[in-house]
Amino acid sequence: MLTQIKDIAANLAPRLIEIRRHLHSHPELSGQEFQTAAYVAGVLSSCGLHVKEGVGRVGVVGELIGAGTDARLLAIRTDMDALPIFERTGLEFASRQDGVMHACGHDVHTTVGLGTAMVLAQLEPPLPGTIRFLFQSAEEIAQGARWMVQDGVMERVTGIFSVHVFPSIPAGVIGVRYGALTAAADDLEIIILGESGHGARPHEAVDAVWIAAQVVTTLQQAISRTQNPLRPVVLTFGQINGGRAPNVIADRVQLLGTVRSLHPATSETLPGWIEQIVANVCQPYGARYELHYRRGVPSVQNNMAMTQLLESAAVEAWGSQGVQIIHEPSLGAEDFSVYLQHAPGSMFRLGVGFRDRPNYPLHHPQFEVDESAIIAGVVTLAYAAYKYWQQSEHLLHS
Repeated sequence: MLTQIKDIAANLAPRLIEIRRHLHSHPELSGQEFQTAAYVAGVLSSCGLHVKEGVGRVGVVGELIGAGTDARLLAIRTDMDALPIFERTGLEFASRQDGVMHACGHDVHTTVGLGTAMVLAQLEPPLPGTIRFLFQSAEEIAQGARWMVQDGVMERVTGIFSVHVFPSIPAGVIGVRYGALTAAADDLEIIILGESGHGARPHEAVDAVWIAAQVVTTLQQAISRTQNPLRPVVLTFGQINGGRAPNVIADRVQLLGTVRSLHPATSETLPGWIEQIVANVCQPYGARYELHYRRGVPSVQNNMAMTQLLESAAVEAWGSQGVQIIHEPSLGAEDFSVYLQHAPGSMFRLGVGFRDRPNYPLHHPQFEVDESAIIAGVVTLAYAAYKYWQQSEHLLHS
């Protein structure tokens, strides 16, 4: 079966490059992927899949119905949105939308998802169970997965796979990570409320700027001494707003930040921990505060059995030299974690780095990918899907 999958994928290679370049030239921002979704739906329909559009607002679902001898349902999720970045790659197929770019590789993700559907639709004999392809919008704003789940895409799903490109891994190499792959990412807003006054008489006022500075400093120091260093927490304030004039003591300062953590138990304690510190800083100086902690997405926790299945598929397809075990998680976030709350699954890293020149990081205006990696992603996902039904249900959920 692996040989058949590789042969079909090789024959599709020119078409997949064409698809990827079309998607790259026509990027759309989160929640606005209307043309992308229509294009994806057209490709899926041409392969004989049952297609439903407008799922999760702008998402597309394509179902490849198997032989019906196995009741399990495998999902494969890819994302479609681009970023508000001006592209500076100089590629012939560079973005035609000023200020919008596929700088995170979602054009490749979508292509790999479509390629996997195209390969599996041609398999003989067909797979025994159904595969549900999820093409999701709005990953970059961490909303699309929730929209998809709210529309029922995880109903009856018994397992799920996903992929994310990685420029620091050479093209075609499959990066496998057991356990935590990405961090939980939450949004934090702290408003410090003081009393305004003349800059020459600070004792008659409550200086919200100075207290806000104490809050930022105290929180950063407290992480190193009150949080378990083996369970990392990163708190970054990226925006501070406050004050009206250089000689007027501010009565209000807004702090906006992001909170990242890897362990679910740690994540649960962070809102209370942060509020206690803020209260302890404000109280002695007569300041008040408002704290708004907004849960974002949880950490991606790759399931052991599903990850073993992915690794074995990749090793069989590309040899041990084509697989890289990832030993460190990322403190970036991924809303694939939302699907994992409903079924066991795993996301792998698809190497897209060039071997003969420097690679720009994700979200960079000169980010490029080695397109030879697309076939590696397609074959890995397609073969992992095939192997999913070769494993007993007991092993996959143990």
